[in-house]
Amino acid sequence: MKNRVVITGLGVVAPNGVGVDAFTKAIKNGISGITFHQQLADLNFSCCIGGIPNISEEKKLEYLTPLQLRGFNSSGILYGCIAGMDAWKDAGFEVDPNSDLYFDSGTVFGTGTSGVDKFREAIYKLDDKQVKRLGSTVVVQTMASGISAFLGGILGLGNQVTTNSSACTTGTEAILMGYERIKNGQAKRMLVGSCSDDGPYIWGGFDAMRVMTYKHNETPKEGSRPMSETASGFVPGAGAGALVLESLESALKRKATIYAEILGGNINSGGQRDGGTMTAPNAKAVQRCIQDAVRDSGILAEDIDTINGHLTATSKDSLEIENWTKALGRSGTGFPYINSLKAMVGHCLAASGSIESVATVLQLKHQFVFPNINCEDVHPEISALISEEKIVKHTINTSLNIAAKASFGFGDVNGCVIFKKYN
Repeated sequence: MKNRVVITGLGVVAPNGVGVDAFTKAIKNGISGITFHQQLADLNFSCCIGGIPNISEEKKLEYLTPLQLRGFNSSGILYGCIAGMDAWKDAGFEVDPNSDLYFDSGTVFGTGTSGVDKFREAIYKLDDKQVKRLGSTVVVQTMASGISAFLGGILGLGNQVTTNSSACTTGTEAILMGYERIKNGQAKRMLVGSCSDDGPYIWGGFDAMRVMTYKHNETPKEGSRPMSETASGFVPGAGAGALVLESLESALKRKATIYAEILGGNINSGGQRDGGTMTAPNAKAVQRCIQDAVRDSGILAEDIDTINGHLTATSKDSLEIENWTKALGRSGTGFPYINSLKAMVGHCLAASGSIESVATVLQLKHQFVFPNINCEDVHPEISALISEEKIVKHTINTSLNIAAKASFGFGDVNGCVIFKKYN
């Protein structure tokens, strides 16, 4: 017998809302968190807009101690700690440094590049022959597993404590890794999620690749345009999303609030073959990932009510829609609702899968579909495949039972998870 796995806690740090309540309000109302950043303009970026969460110094002190914040310069770890601690408390647990060790609880919390600003700071000191002035926290702020090390220590997690990294698929993969551990009886609960740093040293490479939009520096909130004919590239973002996964038995025993159930999912790779490259997806592998996720979940393709896509506002949006239609065998008016959170927050890179999964779970819990802002002009290649009424322009309240969330990342890696409303 495999354990059923449910979600009992949520936390989110997004460009358009910090905390579940603020984030829910933002996505329901189609509020964008994308703004202009003078620093990018000063550094001669083509794209000078991005989504950065608003965190005050006072807010930081609600989560990390003055000692922890001394010499602290890792935005992704900060976002991950806030989202992770919020999710843990939302699930009904205390954040107490004197708590017992939770041997039945662990974390898989992913990232792409951790502490890049701290790296830069350290490199300048090293080049200036000031190695003895690096401080004692450089390693934990810059190592890939820094975020899981922080959360594991703060929360007293005694099960698996690790960080995964799979580009844009990181957050979705982390959810499935934690899900598998609980399903197989290796843990009662897992804090899962992902985070991403913000700023020019993370985003510069993408600007150099010319995959980010340069057309909306004066109209930042209109810049991210997934599925739109006038989409001109993605807008960078940052933040963190976190979910507490728990066995149904454990959740019921402690009478926890249950947001949704995870039915299953799949992770695969296109191997950079058959049209797949470092930056482009192998369509066959994407379709297989979706189909295998549906099969693993024990549902039929027609059971899916809504999809939260990867959909980045690049030239690959049309291909993604085509892959969904082929994988599910559904098109036209028979296609599920589909949306992309990136229109409101930008592409949060390694954090995208987890932030977008929090949004997906909130839709199931509160029975709504958030709008695709900036998509007044659906790309004709997309409208030829699916009915435009499935690309909602304004929030709708509707009955939802099953939702799919997928991520497709650099390196031709794919992940798809299936969520279900808990009854």
